[in-house]
Amino acid sequence: MKIRVNRDVLAEAVAWAARVLPSRPASPVLSGLLLEAGDDLSLSAFDYDVSARAEVDADVSEAGRVLIPGRLLAEISRSLPDDDVVIVTEGQEAVLTCGSAEFGLVTMPVEDFPAMPSMPPAIGAIGGGVFASAVGQVAPSASRDDTLPMLTGIRVDVEGETVTMAATDRYRIAARDFAWRPVSPDVAVSAMVPARVLVEVARSLRGGEVRVALGDGVAGFESVGRSTTVRLLDEQFIDYRGRLTSQWSIRADVRVGPFLAAIKRVALVAERNTAIRLSFSQGQVLIQAGGGDVGRGAEVVECELRGDDIQIAFQSQFLIDGLSGIETELARINLESPTRPALIQDVPGDAGPDFRYLVMSLRLA
Repeated sequence: MKIRVNRDVLAEAVAWAARVLPSRPASPVLSGLLLEAGDDLSLSAFDYDVSARAEVDADVSEAGRVLIPGRLLAEISRSLPDDDVVIVTEGQEAVLTCGSAEFGLVTMPVEDFPAMPSMPPAIGAIGGGVFASAVGQVAPSASRDDTLPMLTGIRVDVEGETVTMAATDRYRIAARDFAWRPVSPDVAVSAMVPARVLVEVARSLRGGEVRVALGDGVAGFESVGRSTTVRLLDEQFIDYRGRLTSQWSIRADVRVGPFLAAIKRVALVAERNTAIRLSFSQGQVLIQAGGGDVGRGAEVVECELRGDDIQIAFQSQFLIDGLSGIETELARINLESPTRPALIQDVPGDAGPDFRYLVMSLRLA
């Protein structure tokens, strides 16, 4: 194999593919990146659960395949001088030259690398910006505890032209609705996708349109010459829709920017896992925290309250995560009592809210 490729193009593609490399591979070859040169250059990584493949323009003098230690290649690629990169296979080495720099990397046996999974059938497409926004809103509510795999995923429910993403860690539920272009107008499918994979996909596939594929226990995402597949989790999930449609007797509308900034300031004196207290009254909300060994903080923000005055408390980061997901100027906080969860949502238009975030309250001291 002999290729010439732009340094920045190579470094970006290697970094993107290498993100799925396992930290503790079950087999040594799974720590490698597979480079395949044909009409262009493709770079692939696979750990049996997640695959990543990037295709880039390259000047191919001699076609071929080579398996190179992925993390080492990523470190080298981003540190090369500003010049084209030439990669040539010579025996058991892949010789990489860039300007005056040269590296001889010991290759791994290509024949031992597992066959990459094929992309399942496409079911629709969505703009990369909308996709990234939706994932960013719901992913913070997914659990990091692998003992309950169901809670580490993002539920994706597709019904015709509407997609809903939802996640929960038992203490909050986040859900986001958005429109997309389905392949079939009557498509109706559900899947549980590992949240960490969706976050990586959303972070890297912002450009252009994201094509979504689903089938045989695998989800696939393609955009701008890059593709990812992931093995799905068990479809079991809570009835999140029923929990997001309660009736509320108290409603407070606040401007997101000032409210979120005030909470972050007051939270500086909140000790770990202690509460942020919100006291809603006509025309304002008082934000309070602390009072222990560190100190205390308080700030008042304007709000429009409908219903009775109420005082309620939340874990500070949970509250920040929910408000950070609001993309409208105003956030609506729906309340019932100090001991019941609260529903944070964007101020709905004619079609209702796109983002909803149900968060448990804490006992007031």
